Parts: sequence; C-alpha cells; structure tokens
Amino acid sequence: MQIVHVHVHVKPEFVEAFRQATIENATHSVKEAGIARFDVIQQTDEPTKFILVEVYKTAEASGAHKETLHYKRWRETVMKMMAEPRQGIKYINLFPDDSGW
Repeated sequence: MQIVHVHVHVKPEFVEAFRQATIENATHSVKEAGIARFDVIQQTDEPTKFILVEVYKTAEASGAHKETLHYKRWRETVMKMMAEPRQGIKYINLFPDDSGW
C-alpha cells in the first residue's frame, strides 16, 4: 500500500472553485480499481489549506491514477488556483497491515 498526502495552499479567491474541482476528481478517483481511499480535507483554522489523502493498493496504482482523464483535467484546472506548488509526501502503512486490501 502507498499513501500520499498532497498539501495544497489555494489562493483565497479560489477556495470554493478548488473544493468543487477537487471533489469532482475524488468522486472519479475512488472508482479506480487501484485506489483504496481518497479523502479531501480542509484545514479549519486556515480554509485556504487542503490535504488530499490518497491511499493506493500498489505503487503502480499511483502512476495509473496520474494517467486518468479526470486527474489530468483536475491538475489543469487547479494549477492557477494554487498560492504555491502543491507538495506530495509518500508514506507506507505500518498499522493496521494492508493484508485485507
């Protein structure tokens, strides 16, 4: 299993548009066979900051996700909305184990 936390800082005037575009992307992403979970979370005390929590069944599934039309559309749409480049940090799962995936 591969877990990616994508940290995104959005320009204030684009918060709602970013939310909509990102939820649209997540709606399609959870239908991908290689994705176990895809969460979109927004920071409560700083609503211009988001984290996408992407849980992939394999490292290859992460690459496959980046080839989908919905991801490419999302990336193109939100690029101009970001206050700074997004940062993806990769993790591995320690507990519970991923044997159930």
